[in-house]
Order: sequence, then C-alpha cells, then structure tokens
Amino acid sequence: MEAQQNNGLSKAERLCSEKLINALFSSGSRSFPIYPLRVVYTWVDAEKASAQFSFMVSVPKKKFKHAVDRNRVKRQVRESYREHKHLLQTLSSQTNRKLIIAFVWLDAHHRESKTVSQIVRKLLLHIIEHPCCESC
Repeated sequence: MEAQQNNGLSKAERLCSEKLINALFSSGSRSFPIYPLRVVYTWVDAEKASAQFSFMVSVPKKKFKHAVDRNRVKRQVRESYREHKHLLQTLSSQTNRKLIIAFVWLDAHHRESKTVSQIVRKLLLHIIEHPCCESC
C-alpha cells in the first residue's frame, strides 16, 4: 500500500506569530503580484518558525466590506494553497531555513475557485524558481 501524502493544513502551517508577520512585511522580503493576488515571502531561521512553510491570507476590509465576502476569498485561497503546497517540497531539502508566505487579495470582486487555484499555483511556482535565499 502506498504512503498517502498529507494534504491537510495543520495549525503550525498557519502564520500567527506577530513577530514573524512583522518580519515578513519588513525590508528584506520579496513580493510580486499575479492579479488578483500579491504574494509576499521571506526566509527565516529554523528556530523561529514551527513548520517548514507557514502562510497567511489577507483580504482588506477596504475591498470587501462584509465579513462573509472576505471569509469566502480567504477560504478559496487557503484551499488552493492546500492543494498545491506539495510544490514547495523541492525547496525543503535545499536549505535549513523556513519559508513564510503571505497572500494579499488585491481585487474588489470575487473570482471562481478554479481561477484562484491556478493563480496560487503560478505564485508558488514563481517562488520555487526565484527562492532568494542566501543558502540556496
């Protein structure tokens, strides 16, 4: 029987630490957009992060006034990340540092889940191609 790949999202994979979030949005991080998402990412020391890859999703209240709309977008992005996080496994063996990622929604309109999934996949592939880590 084959070993199944863990496709869930653990608590450790969610970026909750205020210190790590401040480090992510400070200088030294990289970012780029693929509309309607912008990804911001940086590498941190292994002692600071609990998982190999941690992420967060931000949907500004300025774009969606109603919480139900913001939650829908966050749910779509989280599910897309969960489906495609296996792409990042190639980076885990290259370094002893850990990657933290933020997805920021830029549009004021909803998108189909399929479209969001394709965009998240493109963003993750771009991170793999341009890791920007001193030890990589």
